[in-house]
Amino acid sequence: MPPGPIVIAGAGIIGASIGYHLAKRGAPVTILDAAAPGSGATGKSLGWINATFSKRPREYFDLNHAGIAAWRRLELELNGDLKVQWGGSGAWFPPGPEADELRVNIRNHQQWGYAVHLASEAELHRLLPLITPGEFGTACHSEHEGAVDPLEALTVLLAQARRFGAQVRFPCQVTGLHLSESRVQSIQTSDGSLEAGVFVLACGVGSPALARLAGIEVPLKDSPGVLLHTAPAPRLIDRVVLAPGTHFKQSLDGRIVAGGPIVAGVGTAITEASVGQAEEIRRLVAQILPQVANVPVERVTLGYRVMPQDEYPILGFTEACPNLYVAATHSGVTLAPLIGQLAALEILDHVQVETLGPYRPSRFA
Repeated sequence: MPPGPIVIAGAGIIGASIGYHLAKRGAPVTILDAAAPGSGATGKSLGWINATFSKRPREYFDLNHAGIAAWRRLELELNGDLKVQWGGSGAWFPPGPEADELRVNIRNHQQWGYAVHLASEAELHRLLPLITPGEFGTACHSEHEGAVDPLEALTVLLAQARRFGAQVRFPCQVTGLHLSESRVQSIQTSDGSLEAGVFVLACGVGSPALARLAGIEVPLKDSPGVLLHTAPAPRLIDRVVLAPGTHFKQSLDGRIVAGGPIVAGVGTAITEASVGQAEEIRRLVAQILPQVANVPVERVTLGYRVMPQDEYPILGFTEACPNLYVAATHSGVTLAPLIGQLAALEILDHVQVETLGPYRPSRFA
């Protein structure tokens, strides 16, 4: 039985997925966004679907591995409306400590059952025939990874949620919470008041401020990243490229999306530092994929990843406010379909999914 009206703060890919999975089961859902869907971390994400080498320990790897499978499930469920680019990723390093570490990481992930293998220089050129990788040390192909255009995927999820009766309201900013007996009773917004049986916080870097209105801590840390987005180009690559110093993909519309190392700073405006970072990313990409050199850059985005303080997801109902459900995580694109599916179980069926046990908000209480 639905626990009454469910209000979701945040129309990014996590909020949209939770909203879709709730609405398709008949729950009354309203999704709010202070600006517009995808205007936060989602619209500034590369869209890489993976459970690669940073996903540790084993339980966190397993969560992300299940996230890849959840995209496969969602792709089938939505009957071709959702466009996922499968084909895996290709990664390499020149000889040295990073190449040695890559070999160790490959072996570790193989022992965990991940479809990754060492790739020879000839195989790397077969997978990515137009790249010039430079000095070759160690390479790998992670076969089951993929990529999406995050805004396109978000648009599909919101349309499906609406089809099942969900309301999506924006711009609609949450301005206050009315609590009674430690539970959220209603939500004040810039567009009026809403009753809530359950309040879901899925508004990315805006979650900590709203959580504090209910006396809850959702500790995040700054994690900015720059992406450059080119104009459409002829088809050059058909998988995610993880090169020394940069990583990039080519979307279905032909645009190259490329990122580099995390940059320092606060705020969300395009800064002088982020523009300089973008120029360096462009230089590195053009070294590896020379055909990009003359493709115009359409825009540069500086986004803030939703990075919990300990870098692991924060998922579940809070102890201090039992009808407030938190969904704050890095790797939001990889995990979105899985989190939507599991959060719907927890909210509608009053169960605690064991897979989410390590990621409860109570660890910060």
